[in-house]
Amino acid sequence: MLKRKLVKAGFFGHGAFFIMVSPFSVSPKAQTLGNDSALSGNPIVHQTLCKDTSVQLPADTVVLAATEAKPEAPKITMNAMAAKYASQFIKKNTEALEIVEKRSGVYFNIIEPIFKKYDLPVELKYLAVVESQLKASALSHVGARGPWQLMASTARDLGLKVNGKRDERTHYYKSTEAAAKHLRDLYNEFGDWLLVIAAYNSGSGPVLKAIKRSGSHNFWSLQAFLPAETRGHVKRFIATHYYFQQEGSLTMLTKSETKKYLKEISDYKVKQNLQMDENTIIAVR
Repeated sequence: MLKRKLVKAGFFGHGAFFIMVSPFSVSPKAQTLGNDSALSGNPIVHQTLCKDTSVQLPADTVVLAATEAKPEAPKITMNAMAAKYASQFIKKNTEALEIVEKRSGVYFNIIEPIFKKYDLPVELKYLAVVESQLKASALSHVGARGPWQLMASTARDLGLKVNGKRDERTHYYKSTEAAAKHLRDLYNEFGDWLLVIAAYNSGSGPVLKAIKRSGSHNFWSLQAFLPAETRGHVKRFIATHYYFQQEGSLTMLTKSETKKYLKEISDYKVKQNLQMDENTIIAVR
């Protein structure tokens, strides 16, 4: 478990320099969600949709029926295991998280446009907080380096120069481009953001093995078959995401949860459009 004080390169990463040991067939671009209350019990996050506005009518129009209040939009519900972990994690690491948050703006301003370029959910930026505490100088005992903690071989495969004279893993823009490519490729393989984050930590092999052994593609069902460091990595991402935004995104959901949620949102929008048409007809009679 993390300590409240920062030590050396970071507090979320893995390795000797860190205290902690450490989802594109369909466009994976996530939507930023709306405001939510503070984390307590089983926190839920509201999807931001268009606010309820009155139909604009000609000045001489008589409204014969008042518009009924729109039903509340569907909510993303953090499952009980994630909620419990997030609550405990934030409580124990508030001080360290606050320190990172204070200097996160300049780094997020670099990361977000790159992730948008690659059609990635910008909320994946919180993975860099977990990996390196956003530090370009972060180095793990196994040789992973930079804000995205890339191994040298992976970095070279992704187009970065890593040699005795130059190590582009520490270059914020270039390493973020490489991380975006890697995350995109992993999503093409797994189609599930929680499994992507797991594979980012351990590699695809252990995740594929966990899927085979568990007979499931659901992170919460197969997590016991993952390395302890990897399942903790995914949960720390969820908790860190929630701390920074006090709300969630599709990156917190399994593939089946995402499909269910998007269906609920689609049904909600259809109902809202039907209600708007009905109210307009009533208003202009």
